[in-house]
Amino acid sequence: MSSFNFRSNASSSSFEKQNFRYFPRSLGQILQHANTRELHLRFSLGRWDAESWGARPWGGAREGGTGVELWAWVEANSDEEADARWLTLTNALSGLFCASLNFIDSTRTIRPVMSFQPSGNHLNSTLRNLHLLHGTLPREPVCTENLTPFLKLLPCKGKAGISSLLDGHKLFDASWQSMSIDVRPLCSGDRKDCILEIDQTIDMVLDIERSKRHRDNPIPRPLPSEELVCDTTKPYASHDTCFPLDDGTEPGWSLTEIFGRKIKGSCPLTEQDGPESETVCIEVNQARPVFLSAGAVESKYQDGALRCFELPGTNDFDLVLPKHTATPPVGIPRPPLYAERSFTGHGQERGGVQTLLTNPSSTDMVDFVYLESLPWFMKPYLHTLQAKLSSGGKHSQDALGHDEPSLIQELYYRPALDRHRPTHLEILLSLPPNSTATLTYDFDKAILRYTEYPPDANRGFDVAGAIIRVLGGSSSTIPSSPSSLSSSSSSREGEGGGGEVRMGTTYIRTTSLLLSLPTPDFSMPYNVIILTSTVMALAFGMVFNLLVRRFVGADEVESRGLKSYVRRARGRIALARRVGSAWVVRFLGLDGRGREKKNQ
Repeated sequence: MSSFNFRSNASSSSFEKQNFRYFPRSLGQILQHANTRELHLRFSLGRWDAESWGARPWGGAREGGTGVELWAWVEANSDEEADARWLTLTNALSGLFCASLNFIDSTRTIRPVMSFQPSGNHLNSTLRNLHLLHGTLPREPVCTENLTPFLKLLPCKGKAGISSLLDGHKLFDASWQSMSIDVRPLCSGDRKDCILEIDQTIDMVLDIERSKRHRDNPIPRPLPSEELVCDTTKPYASHDTCFPLDDGTEPGWSLTEIFGRKIKGSCPLTEQDGPESETVCIEVNQARPVFLSAGAVESKYQDGALRCFELPGTNDFDLVLPKHTATPPVGIPRPPLYAERSFTGHGQERGGVQTLLTNPSSTDMVDFVYLESLPWFMKPYLHTLQAKLSSGGKHSQDALGHDEPSLIQELYYRPALDRHRPTHLEILLSLPPNSTATLTYDFDKAILRYTEYPPDANRGFDVAGAIIRVLGGSSSTIPSSPSSLSSSSSSREGEGGGGEVRMGTTYIRTTSLLLSLPTPDFSMPYNVIILTSTVMALAFGMVFNLLVRRFVGADEVESRGLKSYVRRARGRIALARRVGSAWVVRFLGLDGRGREKKNQ
């Protein structure tokens, strides 16, 4: 797990005067034009494996659903004005980040009620006019053209410091990766000194062997038999049959092998003293040897796992961890909730959605908010919503309208309008310890117009993943981040994701779903066009003949025999002779008898 974090800010007075120093001007002017007070933008790719990797980095607070996710607080006096400014914001960000954010229209926008809260400090007078809008593009492919604008927002533009490690080939070859941008206002206790902070984060899950393969073994080949460690206790073990064993060592790696390059010195805008100056941290056992480039300073912390380094000023920095005997691994934090979401049913007319929510704790109850934003062509039946609880081998079923204690504490539902707005569903649930809840509901599939289908209609339509907000009391852990409000750039990277701090709110996002809709035969419009064109051509030809053709009686038509053709040919020859003789006479100035004419 590798995590990069960059933080810059500008005072409120300098921001209002457009005096940008560390805060990127291109993004600041967009926020001012759209009256956006707080912004959160996510680019994510891949699937987070919670069972193998544990809790999400930053508690899921800086993670988005598959594709692109955007939510912001916009200041406006009415909903219509907020929608207009939201449209301005999405179109401007689309051009800045080379993404299809302009496709986040009213059919992909909702107004969450319980799932999101402002993370910045807003004045009470401003809070009354803030409108929260949220939109997703689950089908958006995230690639290098989104990384380049991200790096240009940094003070050092990816030319120095830890940002020089970010390469599109390595980043998008990861098993999972996420890019986030958070802009929020922060104020002191008396709310006199306020700043606008931008927090940029990149998280990725790297496979060490896969990252090194491009250099050591570009064409995957199996290891030679003499390098394999075999289990000889197997009955089938022989000279040509081997069951490989783990050699009991941790693979060695370096920054150059993992990222393909070294760190090009430190960014000159980084803090020079204090914890902010330690811009690289790794989480490994203290007994494991680590080799550094000349000029780097190492700091070890008492927790026995976190080791941080201060980069040299201008020299390149590399960090090497040689192959080492396996040591007790650093504990992987367990997430407070496991979530899985899938489609049920069959056919092209209707289907269902099933979500499994598991509380792994044996002592603590988990309260969480479950949010779904469904496209308008998915028409759910709210009366079919059911919550089934499975705990200790016992099963209980609960549906809306029952008087017995319910898992569903509160529900917000806003139905969709065809081609105008999506379905918005938010549920507040309480899940007992060591239990699993199953949420299910049925829906109908709408039939679209043939012009509304994408070019690859048979692939299906992407449905955004559900967003789960685990409320306070969570014991999930996240990588620590700098707490200073000064302009800085920092990173936490390594095998375990860095230090840990407690956070009361955790976000979990399920994977996106692929919905198959009734698909028409797209050859039919072509057939109709061809048939219609043929009929029109025949009709036009007949009308044209009636208009331009001359009709005469049969007795008025000359004979078409051979004699008629010979007679007409002789007449034309005689006419040509007479015309030719007259032209010669006139040209030579002779009279009819061949004598030259006398001038009168």
